[in-house]
Amino acid sequence: MSAGSRSLERKSPDRQRIDKWLWHARMVRTRGDAAALATAGFVRLNGKRMTAAGHPVRIGDVVTLALDRSVRVVRVEGICERRGDAPSARALYRDLD
Repeated sequence: MSAGSRSLERKSPDRQRIDKWLWHARMVRTRGDAAALATAGFVRLNGKRMTAAGHPVRIGDVVTLALDRSVRVVRVEGICERRGDAPSARALYRDLD
């Protein structure tokens, strides 16, 4: 591995797939559920309907998620590489509704 590729790995990511971010933020139980919601059109990013689970989300984006009996509107405050505990997940977003 070259020194250039190692430095890229240490940088914090500036974007992440929407399905991974929803799972890391504990909006859904499984990443598969997150992907299904995105492909079914139940996720909006900055007001635009997402139909691809791989669409990137960035810090500052507004995510609207239509769940069974509620709608959540959150602003992305952080991105992480691994799914953590609930307090860590809450640090990834701020509720707007």
